Amino acid sequence: MSNILIIKHGSLGDIAQISGVLKDIREAHVNDKIFILTTFPYVELLSKCPFVNAVIIDKRLPRWNFLYLLKLKKRIGSLNFSRVYDLQNSSRTSFYRKYLFNITNWSSSETSIDKKMSKNDFDKDSVLSRFKFQLNNSNIKTEFTLHPDFSWACVDVNKIVNQFISKKFILIFPFSSPQLSHKQWPYYNELIKIIKSNYSNIEIAFAPGTNELKNLNKIDAIPITTYNKALNISELAGLIKKSSFIIANDTGPAHMAAHLGMNGIVLFGYHTSPSKVSIETEQFKALTVKNLNNLSAEYVYSEIKNRLKLIFN
Repeated sequence: MSNILIIKHGSLGDIAQISGVLKDIREAHVNDKIFILTTFPYVELLSKCPFVNAVIIDKRLPRWNFLYLLKLKKRIGSLNFSRVYDLQNSSRTSFYRKYLFNITNWSSSETSIDKKMSKNDFDKDSVLSRFKFQLNNSNIKTEFTLHPDFSWACVDVNKIVNQFISKKFILIFPFSSPQLSHKQWPYYNELIKIIKSNYSNIEIAFAPGTNELKNLNKIDAIPITTYNKALNISELAGLIKKSSFIIANDTGPAHMAAHLGMNGIVLFGYHTSPSKVSIETEQFKALTVKNLNNLSAEYVYSEIKNRLKLIFN
């Protein structure tokens, strides 16, 4: 039995997205012990993941913090990893490979692409296609990589939901990170009004994150919390799975919904393309415009009304 290291620092959407990759790596290393190096927000979640055996925390302190880097180097070195799968593929993990971790068998986009191809060109392909290429280059069969299934993360949220909702419900994700305000569509309340005028037999809810709890009164929908706090990631996954339809900005929960097999729509502006981030599925579709401020609630409703009829009529 060998020790195998996977590196994935985040983010939330990325963790959901690598579910298939993790399963393919697990299938290739049935008798090995798989560790994952991640950041603190994802330790609890990844500790429940059936495809890994143990979690190691990387505090990702500045690279000039030599004391921390030496401590991390010692920790990684003590486990005698025979192979690394770098799923973060960042400048930091490239630094780890070149200067910190003395592990020769290292799988990353950097070590996988042909010398004739630049990393910038490689990165133009979709996220999941790049992971498939990376794993195939490491002689790993990729049965699940292109079809992530994040259902392993879900917990039963019936007790939480029953406190707020007694009907079928649409779950919306109307916020975005403050530094990514260009991803935030501004007309959710207008859309909520249109949906409610057409469907009296459903509820519309949202699950605010920790930084969004102060904005509960800005959205005309039911806030789902637990003891007035934000749901944890597994509870959020369970809530998404329990909903009937998702409407979201391009955020982590949207990626979770896509890889939970949900029916829904994600709203994209100019920042990237749905194909590049591998978010669209058979049931989860993207609506893309140059400027989200110019996307009306009426138009969004026209794009989803037939799908809502099939679900709620």
